[in-house]
Amino acid sequence: MRETLRPATLAAQALGGIDEATRALVPPVHLSTTFLRDPDNLYRSGNVYGRPDNATVREAEAVIGALEGAAETLAFGSGMSAAVALFLSLGAGAHVVAPTVMYWALRNWLAKDAAGFGLSVDFVDTENVAALERAVKPGVTRLVWLETPSNPLWGISDIAECAALAHAAGAMLAVDSTCATPIFTRPLSLGADVVMHSATKYLNGHSDVIAGALAFARADALFERTRDIRKAHGLILHPFEAFLLIRGLRTLDLRVRASALNALRLAHRLAAHGSVLAALYPGLPSHPDHNTALKQMQGGFGGMLSIRVKGGAEAAVATAARTRVWKRATSLGGVESLIEHRASIEGPGSPCPPDLLRLSAGVEDVEDLWRDLDAALRG
Repeated sequence: MRETLRPATLAAQALGGIDEATRALVPPVHLSTTFLRDPDNLYRSGNVYGRPDNATVREAEAVIGALEGAAETLAFGSGMSAAVALFLSLGAGAHVVAPTVMYWALRNWLAKDAAGFGLSVDFVDTENVAALERAVKPGVTRLVWLETPSNPLWGISDIAECAALAHAAGAMLAVDSTCATPIFTRPLSLGADVVMHSATKYLNGHSDVIAGALAFARADALFERTRDIRKAHGLILHPFEAFLLIRGLRTLDLRVRASALNALRLAHRLAAHGSVLAALYPGLPSHPDHNTALKQMQGGFGGMLSIRVKGGAEAAVATAARTRVWKRATSLGGVESLIEHRASIEGPGSPCPPDLLRLSAGVEDVEDLWRDLDAALRG
């Protein structure tokens, strides 16, 4: 029956599992770190030790996997640990292609630390398929990494085209789909081999959990190697965080659709605002990747947008300081709306324009959000 259910139903019911011991609709939190052997010294329960084995974590993995259409899913203690585990699974000597514009902390790791693990990395505009093709080295490149929409400029990479290009060169394609969520984009159905989520963001959605996930198209050697790295490096998700993540996933469809609708309405108004140089949102027809977004994002364009403020960095920082409803904080994907001067976070070398404010639209009344932004922009 599960294969016929839509994502909203799968998420809301957390796959509909019932605790057989108590008949509870809400699954319990399993906190035990160790498990009893059978009299013949075997572990028929499948549970040996809490680092690799936890039923609550497996339940969270099952929900995410069902939403992504994955063969296997692994939960991690953070989005960074999920991504790093995947890169480490490639082994020394692997070549990776990654976007010029992407989540800054991971970009920094790829630029500064990956070489120490024997990885070579080239950064390229992955929204430009021709540029990506030039960067991929047939027989040498092991992984092409996409982030779509890309943070914080919200460019859209064509997943299907990039997957075909990567596979033709003997490489795999991984997609950071944190901001699209499986409600709007399912990369595995478009040819990707792995999907990464910083589950801290939309999957949990309440700014109270740090978590990550990898969803794999196949139970293959890449999955097994990544699972082994998670176990060996202790990159685990705590059972209580897994419980909260499941609870957050139950409202995923409602939350991301509400956020995306607010973002779209705000983007149209901000694009015409006298104090705004440009509004960056893939749902706007003026966005250079709008047609690609229409092709691969179903039902919405996400809750993230950015604006470039006239007057440069000083005007952008001052605008953020004047907001009252929007909260000046980093991160994204929660029910509350956040505003951030992104260049201050990313620092030197960032491709982020200094006049850019990143906006994570929450689920508040859009008129309250608009009045607050409008007043802040007007000074």
